[in-house]
Amino acid sequence: MKKTFSEAQPEASQVAKAAENLPEQLLEKAIAAGAEAAEVFQTSTLSRPVIFEGNRLKQIETSQSEGMALRLWRNGQPGLAVGYGPVDPQALVDKALSISTLNAPETPNLKTGGPRSFPTVGETATVEQLVTWGQGAIAQLRDQFPEIVCEAELSCETEHTRLLNSTGLDYCSQDNSLSSYLNAELIDQDDFLYVGGGTVHRHPEEMSSGMDAVTSRIAERLVWANRTAPPPSGSVPVIFTPAAAWLLWATLRAALNGKRVREGTSPWSQKWNEQVTHPALSLRQDPTVGPYSCWFDDEGMLTQPLLLIEDGRVKNWYCDRSRPIDASPIPGLSSSTGNGIRPDLGSYPTPGLINLLVSPGELSWQSLIAQQSDAIIVEQVMGEGGDITGDLSINLELGYRVRDGEIVGRVKDTMISGNAYTALNHLIALGSEPEWSGSTCTPTVVVESLSVTGSR
Repeated sequence: MKKTFSEAQPEASQVAKAAENLPEQLLEKAIAAGAEAAEVFQTSTLSRPVIFEGNRLKQIETSQSEGMALRLWRNGQPGLAVGYGPVDPQALVDKALSISTLNAPETPNLKTGGPRSFPTVGETATVEQLVTWGQGAIAQLRDQFPEIVCEAELSCETEHTRLLNSTGLDYCSQDNSLSSYLNAELIDQDDFLYVGGGTVHRHPEEMSSGMDAVTSRIAERLVWANRTAPPPSGSVPVIFTPAAAWLLWATLRAALNGKRVREGTSPWSQKWNEQVTHPALSLRQDPTVGPYSCWFDDEGMLTQPLLLIEDGRVKNWYCDRSRPIDASPIPGLSSSTGNGIRPDLGSYPTPGLINLLVSPGELSWQSLIAQQSDAIIVEQVMGEGGDITGDLSINLELGYRVRDGEIVGRVKDTMISGNAYTALNHLIALGSEPEWSGSTCTPTVVVESLSVTGSR
């Protein structure tokens, strides 16, 4: 449901109060219909996006969405049904019961607890502030590069979450976040250059400085792209900036997933407390910091800091509340770590990380570059990578050549291939300046054992 900015804007409190008694009704009707256990997950979101196209403000919107997921067990058989906007409680219960008949029985494993309201996280910003930030960033870039065309989207979002179940647990929280994405395009007769970047913050002052950092980073990369250079050939050091390092960390996220460990599909299933990466690598989860911080997971477990890899050794897996299929113990795998996350309302909780922090090294960006006699910088990629196998085969959307300690130009028509596990066991260096890229805070990463191919 979308409204124009000129229409009346609902307050965040209205979002939180929408369908106020519906969760209780769903629980009551589910139990009355014979369910031995039930759970309701409710979300309400108020978003105010500001959109720029062709260097100009194009659109201001206010959008509000509400969703409800009912999960129940009757005769041990689980059923999940989802409704959006106004929901008929009996119809939703009937749908969940109908779905449950298709599933095998299991033992419900709901978190017990009582009512608890958690402190609001983050602050909001006005639409006027969003417009000012967007206009300022575009003006700053066009002052330096008058020929570029910029697009941007900035948004202030308020999300209210409530989780309650038939054991008495009733948790609710509200968080505010500010996000932006800015890109600059340069098109000429023989070339197309696209440089983008974004940031997410909880507070307006952080957002303001974050926008300045994104704008400066885009301007710097536009300068580097003034010249083109032939790509290197063969195996050379590869420098992943924070914007591209997710390709490596996505593989490690998958390998540390407790569900995959239990199923034996993680290559690290039998490697708890063993060396799995270069000893310079340490990774941890900290749900108390960053733009994606949260108090509890989607199963009602309180989130917690979690050391995952220390000096290259596996120290913990991250898990949801699902019970093991058999009783065979797996080293380091125990109960939930507060990482039960729903990919969407219509999905069951599954293990998911809440903020991944990669410990930085000691070398500045300038020092990392100065050390390389011949290397390639990966900034933006096309396609996907970083699955459980670790195999990478990616085309560069934006990359640069380093020769004799200097960035000499942008490379085109270039591919990187190899394996993330192998590369992270052949780590060359970590930068000293970590940045948030999505829910991962990562420094620049320099690795070898990856192959570079391209047109010269």
